Amino acid sequence: MKKTLALVTSALLAAPLVSFAAPGDGPVKGDRSFTVSGSGSSDNDFDNTAYGVSGELGYFLTDKWQTGLRQSINGVDQDQGGNSWAGATRGFIMYNFLDGNYRPYLGANLGYIYGDDDVVDDTGAAGIELGMKLYVLKKTYINFGVEYSWLFDSTDSFENGSNDGLYLYNIGVGFNW
Repeated sequence: MKKTLALVTSALLAAPLVSFAAPGDGPVKGDRSFTVSGSGSSDNDFDNTAYGVSGELGYFLTDKWQTGLRQSINGVDQDQGGNSWAGATRGFIMYNFLDGNYRPYLGANLGYIYGDDDVVDDTGAAGIELGMKLYVLKKTYINFGVEYSWLFDSTDSFENGSNDGLYLYNIGVGFNW
C-alpha cells in the first residue's frame, strides 16, 4: 500500500511538468473514450491485495457527463498465502469537473465481481469513485482513480455488508475520439 501511495503522490507532483494541453481541449458531447490502467484492489482491512489491468470504454453524454463499461482482471495475493485470480465488470456514470488540463471527476458504478471460488465470492458490487484526469494532449489524458464498492448478493446483504467493501485504485492513460 505504501508503494502505491508513493507512486500516486509522485505522479501527481510531476503532473505539472507534463501538462502540455491547451485549456479548453478535452472531451465534447458525443466523444468516446478508451482508458487502459494498471489497477489494484484491497479488502477493507488491506489484508488481501490484487494487482492487474483494467480497461474502460466510455461515451460522453454531454461535455461533462460520461457513462461506460469497465473490465478488470487481477492476480490475487492472499494474506494466508497462495495466489489466484479475480475479475470485475462494472457499468459507470461520472461527472467530469472543470474545463482545463486538470479534470477531477466523481461517479458511481454497479457491476459484478467474480474469480476463483476459494478466494473470491461471486457477488454484486455498487460503488462510488473519484479521480483526476490530467490532459497532456488535446485528446489524451493520464487518469488517477479510486473506487470504494460495497459487496452484496441481495438487497438484504447490501445493508448488512456495507462495512465489507472493496477498494479499487488505478493509474492509466486514456484517449478521446
